[in-house]
Amino acid sequence: MTAQLGARSPVPLVFTDEVAAALTAGDPVVALESNVITHGLPYPDNAATARKVEQAVRAGGAVPATLGIDDGRILVGMTDEDIERFAATPGIPKVSSRDLPVVLASGGMGATTVASSLVAAELAGIAFFASAGIGGVHRGAETSMDISSDLIQFTRSKVAVVCAGAKKILDLGLTMEFLETYCVPVISYGFDDFPAFYCRSSGLRAPHRLDDAALIARAVETHWQLGNDGAVLLTSPTREEDAIDGEEVEAAIVRALADAERDGVRGGAVTKYVMRAVDRATEGKSARANMAVVVHTAEVGARLAAAHAEYRRQENR
Repeated sequence: MTAQLGARSPVPLVFTDEVAAALTAGDPVVALESNVITHGLPYPDNAATARKVEQAVRAGGAVPATLGIDDGRILVGMTDEDIERFAATPGIPKVSSRDLPVVLASGGMGATTVASSLVAAELAGIAFFASAGIGGVHRGAETSMDISSDLIQFTRSKVAVVCAGAKKILDLGLTMEFLETYCVPVISYGFDDFPAFYCRSSGLRAPHRLDDAALIARAVETHWQLGNDGAVLLTSPTREEDAIDGEEVEAAIVRALADAERDGVRGGAVTKYVMRAVDRATEGKSARANMAVVVHTAEVGARLAAAHAEYRRQENR
């Protein structure tokens, strides 16, 4: 269905009935990126994964809203048929926030990344977004200037982002410095450290730790009440039984980066090259851990979104 929900946005937004009803009622909704469907596993495993992620959101007490771009419109929530279509259609481009106007104007299909999902979520009035991991400052950014657009979008979109930190292949120290410089609150939920995707710890302490979901909800709302229009970054590590040893991953990353330099791999291709090398080095453990963290973060995001929706209800009484 097409719903304007108070005509928040002149950009055409197409809501599923379930998402529209939840937003109207003030029930918790968690936005999800569609890049996981189109640029993750091959078909039909990608469709099965997308459904598992949505099930995890429901298990956490919220309504999933998988985002996508189709025919000049932003899909806010996908039907089962939509998921199947996105999963089975080859060549759907990955669309970041800088690409959104072109893809929407052109009328093609597109899969949202973290950055474009934040734009779409805010337009749709969704306060929470969940992703396995965010982009960040790449190693060697001092000379390459390779910094993920996710970080810039955090300064522009009023959405709470729930994730398992950032991938260890990044320069996580510089990523944390960037977030501090741009005043993006980073709160670790029930854990001392900033996590590193499928590694529980990056070795870096999080600026803040909060153990209570209701208190996190208050902190998120207070950030926006202070006049800030950007995101709040909420991190939760993957479960211990699903995690990979950080030293093992780091050794594989160092070898893969050296190989990438030798082979002339540059730019955005480096990430895929290194991730595949890590998967080989860990004998497939990283791929399984990747799947686990996607599902776990979705459920945690739903729990935090539910706490935030309840906080807003209490405040509005």
